Amino acid sequence: MKKELKLIWAGMASLILVAAVCAIPPTLPHSTVTLEQTAAPTQSVSGQIAEVQKTSFTLNVGPSHTMSNVRQQLQETQQKSMTFQIDKNTTIDGKMQVGANAEVTYREDGGKLVAISVRVS
Repeated sequence: MKKELKLIWAGMASLILVAAVCAIPPTLPHSTVTLEQTAAPTQSVSGQIAEVQKTSFTLNVGPSHTMSNVRQQLQETQQKSMTFQIDKNTTIDGKMQVGANAEVTYREDGGKLVAISVRVS
């Protein structure tokens, strides 16, 4: 009878241990990054190139130019300048030169505007 009791207690303890382990949510080392951090929404803007540097360029966006993103499309009412960073993943179609018109697809990264693609016309 003592052996049977020990087996029953061992079985119950095993079931409780398995249930406790299954109840703990899995955590992976790379699961701390949220989707919002990895996939910033892209936006696009068109305007005239005002300055070109090695790792950045400035675009003048005026009243006749349009800014858009996934959710909305805005018509600019006054001219403003936007400076974009160029990185190794930026694709440039055409020659970037001051005075040329360009359409830029970009994302925000830590307060900076990073150009994803630039189409110069």
